Amino acid sequence: MYRRLVLKLSGQAIAGGDEFGFDSDRLTHLANEVIALRATGVQVAVIVGGGNVFRGNRAEDWGIDRVEADNIGMLGTVINAVLLRGRLSALGTHGVRLMTAVPINNIAGPYIRMRALRHLEKGSIVVLAGGNGQPFTTTDYPAVQRAVELEADALLVAKNGADGVYDADPNTNADATRFDHLSYEEVIERGLGVMDQSAFILARDHRLPLHVFDIDRPAAAASISNGKHIGTLIN
Repeated sequence: MYRRLVLKLSGQAIAGGDEFGFDSDRLTHLANEVIALRATGVQVAVIVGGGNVFRGNRAEDWGIDRVEADNIGMLGTVINAVLLRGRLSALGTHGVRLMTAVPINNIAGPYIRMRALRHLEKGSIVVLAGGNGQPFTTTDYPAVQRAVELEADALLVAKNGADGVYDADPNTNADATRFDHLSYEEVIERGLGVMDQSAFILARDHRLPLHVFDIDRPAAAASISNGKHIGTLIN
């Protein structure tokens, strides 16, 4: 069904049940999900968030400006990406390439679009960190940006404990209804919080399909790659 997919993982997925920090079991689960996705035969790029390390919107709490806070957050994504690469390698996965938007030459290669495409075409898993190297954005925007740049067929938006897009918060509203399918226009008209608005508009403008699903569901990403409908599809 698909040839190339970008998988977006949040930093919170690595933290597990805690707001911040790292959980070894969760890291193993995420690595296995990435391995299962590649086993379906698609080319896989993964972009990792850093919210479990530091969130840029906490700048005021720490008495620093937003640009510095976002710089710390970008470095947090690098930490998570190195962790993911390490766990993938420990599980016997070969051909994992880590590329960063912020140059850290001793740890990873710089993100160069054509080089990333060559890695993907050779079957490597490409892990992307550092966002897009710019402040004032969450990981949502660079996730869509990289998916468009790398000519991905879809972006898999992994959520923690949410199995799709709802018309209300299912944690507080027992009558909340999950959508199986939405158009870009319906998401905007209903004001649904799928991702940052700027990121969503970019996805809409480039007609990038978004699969929103629960990363806790075993082999969910692989099932989507194999054509199974899971979560909410936005296109």
